[in-house]
Amino acid sequence: MAKQSAGLIAYHVGVTTLTLGSVFNVCLIFLKVGNRSLELGLANGLLAIFAVDYLVRLLITKNRKIFLIQSAFDLLGIIPLHPVFAFFRLARLVRLMRFHHLFWRWGIAGKWTQAYHRFIYKTGFIYLFSISVAIIVLSAFLFSLTEKQSLANSLWWAITTATTVGYGDETPHTAVGKIIASFLMVGGVGFIGLLTSTITDFVASRTEQATTTQEAQQLADMAQLLAKIDTLTAKVDQLQTQVDRLTPKHAKRDNKKRP
Repeated sequence: MAKQSAGLIAYHVGVTTLTLGSVFNVCLIFLKVGNRSLELGLANGLLAIFAVDYLVRLLITKNRKIFLIQSAFDLLGIIPLHPVFAFFRLARLVRLMRFHHLFWRWGIAGKWTQAYHRFIYKTGFIYLFSISVAIIVLSAFLFSLTEKQSLANSLWWAITTATTVGYGDETPHTAVGKIIASFLMVGGVGFIGLLTSTITDFVASRTEQATTTQEAQQLADMAQLLAKIDTLTAKVDQLQTQVDRLTPKHAKRDNKKRP
């Protein structure tokens, strides 16, 4: 048991190191620092490692449906179209930190992690986001084949088309490319619109929930205050009863006779 635990920790440390290294390497590529060919080769090597790791975990898991849902960002992190997809690997670090209760150890667990889990999974954001990325990536790949463009330029075209930005620097010229663009405009824009509405609904529901919680707290405080007033009133009545019992009857009559 101890050996398995030590092996799991070593595996997670290795995954964390490779993830941070891959992200750092991508940053070097974007900043054009160092040997670009070496950095691209390193990015491809890390991509192969993460792809093998994903396939092995997919094969040995007991529930592949849950695995595909929880590891959606891992799948996005091994898309070979562009090094920028390596940033999706950071999502796995969040799961590893939750697995080892690091958020709790650092004192940031609770509402933050619950809100993150609620936003990613319960709102369906992970599904919509994965489908949107899949549509963009597939369209970029097909555009690259039909229009004889590089994968990077094709991905740029797919993103600008799906988000309705449309700079016009990359446009389809073949009939197949125009058909792909049409499907991307309809499907991509639709799912991105759903993503936007999901985020808006989540923020609105959180605001409404906070307002409802505040109103409920005010009502609870008011009820508690009224209960205290009732208790004090009962005590005053009880004291008055005791005073009446202790006061002699002739004193009461004298008090009544006085003008």
